Amino acid sequence: MPGAKVPQAVRRKQILGAAYHVAAERGLTGTLIGEVAARAGVSHGLVLFHFKSKRGLLLALLDWLLESTTVLHLGPDILALSSPFDQLRALLRQEMNRLSSEPQRTRLTFDYWSASVRDATIRSKMRTEFARYRAAFRPVAEAVIAANPVRFRGVTAAGLAAVSVSFIKGCAVQSMLDHEHFDIADFLVAAEHLIQEVPAERRRRPASARRPVLHSAR
Repeated sequence: MPGAKVPQAVRRKQILGAAYHVAAERGLTGTLIGEVAARAGVSHGLVLFHFKSKRGLLLALLDWLLESTTVLHLGPDILALSSPFDQLRALLRQEMNRLSSEPQRTRLTFDYWSASVRDATIRSKMRTEFARYRAAFRPVAEAVIAANPVRFRGVTAAGLAAVSVSFIKGCAVQSMLDHEHFDIADFLVAAEHLIQEVPAERRRRPASARRPVLHSAR
């Protein structure tokens, strides 16, 4: 008797998983439907049935890649922290660890970014998703600024969110370029020292520590 028919949604996910591995290994231009089909254990025609063409497959793969890469999760451990600044640092640590542990995913993302220079559809998809990722940092950034108005005078939530994402993406890129020698633990320690909150007693220098005002002799 023939085996049970695999649901279309499951088959589609199976094909996208195979496409991800092929594209990560060979790049977008080197991704062939035949190889994806072989990797997924399906026919060439079934891939075309689901995605119509190689371009359709690659656009669907981009959607899948962005949905699983640019989604920000604030778990209960982070939400339980009382300080907004501690929440931001924990969030940065989480995302740096997550993205630096997946160099293939980062490499493929940048492959799409290179393709977006000449492809308006890819460019629009990527801009939309990265804007959404930055926007996900906004509530935490707003809380940090509200809790530290003196330190962050003149800083906008959009600006702080953008800088936070830059930290994360920079970490991911360095990990991608030299994964064997990149020390994520060292990166995290340096980043946390760079952005650590200044204790209140150090924000205001005591009068004895201020430089004396020199007056010219008359």
